[in-house]
Amino acid sequence: MSKPALTDLLQAAVTAVGGTERPGQAAMAEAVAEAVDDGHHLLVQAGTGTGKSLGYLVPALAHGERVVVATATLALQRQLVERDLPRTVDALHPLLRRRPEFAMLKGRSNYLCLHRLHEGVPQEEEDGLFDPFEAAAPTSRLGKDLLRLRDWSDETETGDRDDLTPGVSDRAWAQVSVSSRECLGAAKCAYGPDCFAEAARERAKLAEVIVTNHALLAIDAIEGAPVLPGHEVLIVDEAHELVSRVTGVATGELTPGSVNRAVRRAAKLVDEKAADQLQTAAETFERLMELALPGRLETVPDDLGYALMALRDAARTCLSALGNTRDKSVQDEDAVRKQAKASVEMVHDVAERILEGSEFDVIWYERHDRFGASLRVAPLNVSGLLREKLFSDRSVVLTSATLKLGGDFNGVGASLGLSPEGAVTATSQERADEAGETGEKGADNEDGDEDGGGDGDGATYAPPWRGLDVGSPFDYRKQGILYVAKHLSPPGRDSSRADMLDELAELVEAAGGRTLGLFSSMRGAQAAAEELRGRLGLPILLQGEETLGELIRRFAADAETCLFGTLSLWQGVDVPGANCQLVVMDRVPFPRPDDPLMSARQKAVEEAGGNGFMAVAASHAALLMAQGAGRLVRATGDRGVVAVLDPRLERARYGGFLRASMPDFWYTTDRNQVRRSLAAIDEAAKRA
Repeated sequence: MSKPALTDLLQAAVTAVGGTERPGQAAMAEAVAEAVDDGHHLLVQAGTGTGKSLGYLVPALAHGERVVVATATLALQRQLVERDLPRTVDALHPLLRRRPEFAMLKGRSNYLCLHRLHEGVPQEEEDGLFDPFEAAAPTSRLGKDLLRLRDWSDETETGDRDDLTPGVSDRAWAQVSVSSRECLGAAKCAYGPDCFAEAARERAKLAEVIVTNHALLAIDAIEGAPVLPGHEVLIVDEAHELVSRVTGVATGELTPGSVNRAVRRAAKLVDEKAADQLQTAAETFERLMELALPGRLETVPDDLGYALMALRDAARTCLSALGNTRDKSVQDEDAVRKQAKASVEMVHDVAERILEGSEFDVIWYERHDRFGASLRVAPLNVSGLLREKLFSDRSVVLTSATLKLGGDFNGVGASLGLSPEGAVTATSQERADEAGETGEKGADNEDGDEDGGGDGDGATYAPPWRGLDVGSPFDYRKQGILYVAKHLSPPGRDSSRADMLDELAELVEAAGGRTLGLFSSMRGAQAAAEELRGRLGLPILLQGEETLGELIRRFAADAETCLFGTLSLWQGVDVPGANCQLVVMDRVPFPRPDDPLMSARQKAVEEAGGNGFMAVAASHAALLMAQGAGRLVRATGDRGVVAVLDPRLERARYGGFLRASMPDFWYTTDRNQVRRSLAAIDEAAKRA
């Protein structure tokens, strides 16, 4: 029996979700089908409103092989599992003559652990949760959260933290969850048959589509311990986030708190000599960390090196003892031993990694006002890791609204381990006219390749890939204006920028509120909110004063309300309609000059002969600006202005690169024109 046509399948799916088929979506579906059938990799930029979820789900389901879909945000995971997949599967069932199963899978620590819930946590973590005289009555928010979690455990079918509403604090969740290292394993655990994490894994094994997150994908790819079932197709949505998520998973950290936790846990199970050795090493490390100054360590100082050697050796001794001794006086000793081994292994592994001093790692001190100092180690870049682990044995589709930076895919491709050699880049219109090998050949990245620092693997393999931009259904030049305030003074690190605040106040007033303010620092957002609250009779919401979800809800509900904040707002706000008609960026969001990892990556590119600033700092800023500008137009009827209050976007040589990464809005530097436009848009919204 012949397979149904992809166009028929897509039409059925689009009808089922109540949408309309769009040319970009159809072009994306065809490209995904080709990539899956031919085994090559695909980077596809699909602008807001394209309907990219169906653009990849339909061809993936039609192919019939197991597919993993990895997303960066909980919102998209929920959309896929609760809305898009159920409707799509129902719509395609009559045509495919089968009903593909789907499931969501996350890391083990996202699921409630029944063993920890019922048998308790290590004694040092229980202290202070409950009043000793009123054991059942919580004396703190933490205690209340734990009682609620116990009640929830009898009701939930998934044990998934994200299904608990309202949520609980990270500290409370830590009392009832375990990492994969701490888990006893279903065979050894009394609660194994009812384990939520194991049930999720079993569902995933039977599913044709598995929805997961970037972090679990990274663990599966780079840690050598498969946690995802075997699959033939991988789809990475929100792919612009992948490099940072993989970097996060590959980052090790030592803090006095984590080391002391390992000491406390191991002391119950090892002999006094081994425990004292680890305790002494921990005290030496803690004294050093009290004096640590933030910044990169090009080499490990002698005093830190001696402290880390002592930690590593003491941890190794404890690990040997934990494998050989058993203390029958410790209740539920297997679980306590597993947790102790996990803590001590972490200390050993991170200390050993830092001592190895690989040229492909970056080491730095970080200091937090609340949590104190930490010692971190991260890969210089992850491109070689991704090239080897992600693209070697499956077809990979990576998609996002922002994958072309400066007008091409080369920058993002290089960061993912995909080199320009042999790659073809085309718009959907160019692609429709292709025959054979016609199309635009991937150009060399004249601004330098983020991969230039080297990965240490000596790999020359260049995975075959195609870049495709399917555009957007929105007419950006008619729907939006990009305004650059070139008359302002350029931002400085310590400048109060009074002229910028004046400009911001005038723009917000002209727009009648309706403003999303995107700031490069929380200090800048706070200063602007304080200033405008004193000047304007408009509600100004500030990130951090309420949960992000509540702030966005209030912003979307009232036309006069403005919302100011930092990083999570640049990418996490979806407010279509008249209540968001002005998006303001206070400055080009370059990484901090003292960011150890970004500055190390920039230096590595320069040492390899590339342009480190363009490959790292400018690319970082371009990605954020593209995402931030994307907050303005979320529907076909949206109108408004993106205002960048940083004259460098117009004056600096890199300004064209940054503007080319943003939606193709009508561009101006005329402040009077923009005020008239905002006032007209505001008036039209009031009449509507």
